[in-house]
Amino acid sequence: MSDAFVQLGLSPEALDALRRARFAQPTPIQSRAIPPALAGKDVIGCAATGTGKTAAYVLPLVERFAGRKGILGLVLAPTRELVLQIAEPVRFFAEPRGLTHAVVIGGEDMAAQVEALKQRPSFVLATPGRLVDLLEAGVAAFPKLEGLVLDEADRMLDMGFLPQIERILAALPSRRQTLLFSATLGPDVTRFAREQLRSPVRVEVTRSGTPAERAEQRLYRVKPEEKTPLLLALLARDEATALVFTRTKERADKVLTHLQRAGYRSAVLHADRTQNQRKQAMEGFRKGTYRCLVATDIAARGLDVEDVGHVINYDLPHAPEDYVHRIGRTARASASGIASTFATHKDDPVLARIEHIMRAKIPRVPVPREDPVFQAEWERLMSSQRDPGPQQKDHGVPQHEPGKAPGRHARTHKKRPG
Repeated sequence: MSDAFVQLGLSPEALDALRRARFAQPTPIQSRAIPPALAGKDVIGCAATGTGKTAAYVLPLVERFAGRKGILGLVLAPTRELVLQIAEPVRFFAEPRGLTHAVVIGGEDMAAQVEALKQRPSFVLATPGRLVDLLEAGVAAFPKLEGLVLDEADRMLDMGFLPQIERILAALPSRRQTLLFSATLGPDVTRFAREQLRSPVRVEVTRSGTPAERAEQRLYRVKPEEKTPLLLALLARDEATALVFTRTKERADKVLTHLQRAGYRSAVLHADRTQNQRKQAMEGFRKGTYRCLVATDIAARGLDVEDVGHVINYDLPHAPEDYVHRIGRTARASASGIASTFATHKDDPVLARIEHIMRAKIPRVPVPREDPVFQAEWERLMSSQRDPGPQQKDHGVPQHEPGKAPGRHARTHKKRPG
């Protein structure tokens, strides 16, 4: 471990934990956010996914709360998966200092969470919806709270959590430290921060060393019916783990079916899955039980896997900002990876906004239509078109060769989104 962590003002106990965690040196967000957070100041941290921001707020709060009792810290995050990810560094850094934590998320036993809160843990890690449920039931209270963290604040506002967050803030002491971390600082986040934070120190490190710069990006201009052949062709080229993003839950389920039919060990992650199913999918992907994980954007900011080799955007995201979060899954910390994106002509408006946000064009790559795997899947789709069955409904494949425009009398099918 470098002396850079020592210079941040951390205690010997924190430095020892960092050595055990094998942290070599602080990331830019850690270097700039930890000192003011240690000093008790409000902080606005703008940093992309995978830049080490969790440690940037966990470390200073652990330092400030060590040796004290009561619920002192509250961390809010938009998804169950992200809360569970946050729990890991909290456990690692806080427990040796005598600090405990409780996880409060939907999809889990509320009675058990009530019991956990009765133990007055040092940290409560929560999604807004479930925490509001407990507040309304009168079983959650924060009279001694000193530190509030809003992680992925932009995502929480995008998901419509502002009313719940305002309800939670009304239940907290007005004199507290607030640490707000966000991948983007759009108008909504800026307005919220101006209203809720006191003279915050602003730390922005997204303009250099971002996952978007470390990932090798590739854009394939495709027709809708070419997406599945292209997906299988890319997967056949190497054995890298693959995280496949779709726009909708229905599309995710269909892509999962295609992958399993092709022999790939795969799982799916979206909002209709139970909490146990989501845990099983994530753990299986981390451990290598599954090579592919198909997900909607619920996983874009809540999945922490060390070595995702390939992120594949089967569909472009609804929100252009989510493109950066998606490809960040394959560029964790200082790692690199491949990010492939499938775009149809209908995606041009979203694509233009993505490239505007990144201030760069995504490199275009030819679709490998001569690839044997691509051709084999294409022939399978053509066969299903000639012999109508369930697959016809799924694909709506016109009768023409890959890469060529259909003739005047070719059949086409309108497809509903997702």
